[in-house]
Amino acid sequence: MLVVIDTNVLVSALWSRNGAPAKIINMVLNGRLIPCYDWRILCEYREILLRPKFGFTQSEVNALLEWFESFGRSVVAEPCEESFIDESDKKFYEVAKFCNATLITGNIKHFPSKPNIVTVSEFLAEY
Repeated sequence: MLVVIDTNVLVSALWSRNGAPAKIINMVLNGRLIPCYDWRILCEYREILLRPKFGFTQSEVNALLEWFESFGRSVVAEPCEESFIDESDKKFYEVAKFCNATLITGNIKHFPSKPNIVTVSEFLAEY
């Protein structure tokens, strides 16, 4: 199954390794889910995860993102014309739409109401 992981889910998973977001990342790391991304998403992951307030090391971030690059699906998504509350979220939507993937987010209100855009708990309840 193809998924797009919003940055807030990734950060939550790394912060609390026993929480619901961590279950999703474990599914990704175990090969049950295939993460889809583009260069914009990888750049955001790197920028956010390396913020000092999170305390993740460069090697931890590099290892995770190298895994995404090796086992995920890199795409060049087509831009969409829809407006977003937070325009920086648009890239996740564009990649999910392009790949026909499920977008998993902690900020569901930032995205259009679509069946393939779900919260962590919705995803885990369904799959």
